[in-house]
Amino acid sequence: MSTTHIAAEIGSIAPTVLLPGDPLRARHIATMFLDDCREVSARRNMLAFTGSYRGMPVTVMGSGMGIPSCAIYATELARSYQVRRIVRVGTCGGIGDVAIGDLLLAQSASTDSGFNRLHFGGHDLAACADFGLLQAVHEQARRSNLAVRVARVFSTDCFYDGDANILPLLARHHICGIEMESAGLYGVAMRENIQALSVLTMTDHLQRDEHMAADQREHGLARMAELVLESLLMRDDEAQDSGRTKA
Repeated sequence: MSTTHIAAEIGSIAPTVLLPGDPLRARHIATMFLDDCREVSARRNMLAFTGSYRGMPVTVMGSGMGIPSCAIYATELARSYQVRRIVRVGTCGGIGDVAIGDLLLAQSASTDSGFNRLHFGGHDLAACADFGLLQAVHEQARRSNLAVRVARVFSTDCFYDGDANILPLLARHHICGIEMESAGLYGVAMRENIQALSVLTMTDHLQRDEHMAADQREHGLARMAELVLESLLMRDDEAQDSGRTKA
């Protein structure tokens, strides 16, 4: 059995999914970090790979660009494959007092998209991350002496020719990252009752015309993926220890 957009057999996708936008980046993360990695879906060239990270089953899959594409995959993963947590590992543009290479943990995601309103009766949904996942990544970063920033981000539908006044508006509300998926992912996660978090590497400062070099980008994205995987592994280990203690 498969879905309209995912060719994987039921049981071949792990309960934990890392979701970069670029399917080639998904392959890179999977081959770099996962043991016994195998391709489980290539429908529409949106590659998905399943393996294990230090014994923890993990799938890494591309989501495409923008809220509609990300929401399709997140919904099918939750409904058809019983995925319980999705972590977007992506990039963002920076606004205000942030620097190239900063790691942002997206606590909330505002948006110019109407996607969440369509599912929330025309009202404004407070699209926010799962606190447990956010806390786990934040704590692992502290243990690893790695600087991260809990941040508000903005998910836009317009890569080109959007609102010309959006950057000062975001800065006024202390939103320091702009990307294209998190608000939709969080909306789906809230509706499907799964855990979701976006962890973002700041690659371009949109007010200072600064950009991360290609070699820095590769290193920064690998560092981010490793942080997320270690965080999820530690969270699972702590949950198992707690279960044994109660027993």
